Amino acid sequence: MTQTKDKIHQDLLLKGRELVLQRGADFLTARKLSEATGASVGTIYNQFGNMDNFVLEQNMMTLDDLYQHLAVLLPDTNPYKNLNRYIDAFVAFVLNQPNLWFLLFNFHLKSNFDAYPKAYLRKLLKITNLWRSQFVKIFGSLSAAEIKVSLQVLWLSMFSLSSYLTLTTLDKMSRINKKTICKLLLNTYLAGLSVLKK
Repeated sequence: MTQTKDKIHQDLLLKGRELVLQRGADFLTARKLSEATGASVGTIYNQFGNMDNFVLEQNMMTLDDLYQHLAVLLPDTNPYKNLNRYIDAFVAFVLNQPNLWFLLFNFHLKSNFDAYPKAYLRKLLKITNLWRSQFVKIFGSLSAAEIKVSLQVLWLSMFSLSSYLTLTTLDKMSRINKKTICKLLLNTYLAGLSVLKK
């Protein structure tokens, strides 16, 4: 029985995800995916156009997983606590899925996209909006433009630091708990903003 195009597409995505989880982001190539699935390299390119598009879809799945991981947290009345809980959950997610997160992070460093598709950016926005609601409770007196820039700085800092979370090579140089580093950065940043707004 001939598989439908959607079924082939989905099977390739699932097998690709399995390869990344088991072997790492660097293992994911069209040839390796072809060997693992039995689909020809031509079929893979017919389905996705190129491997950047394939990785983009993988990363959209990862962002969906991250959003679900964060969205189940029940907000406390204290927005500082909530932001710390989001950071805890974010770090836990990255540490539990280092290969998938490295694929996402590395994609931002190496992809050939001039601009990311709107669907991808919407997924990022959904995640940052969770943080935004709590951030505004603390810094509501800032202008909309200041809030936007401040949140972007916070997200980009955490995103940059997340690459360190996926690596074990620096663990011998620093015995500091990775979650502690992220929380210290968050709370130092919030404290600094609190001083600046006065």
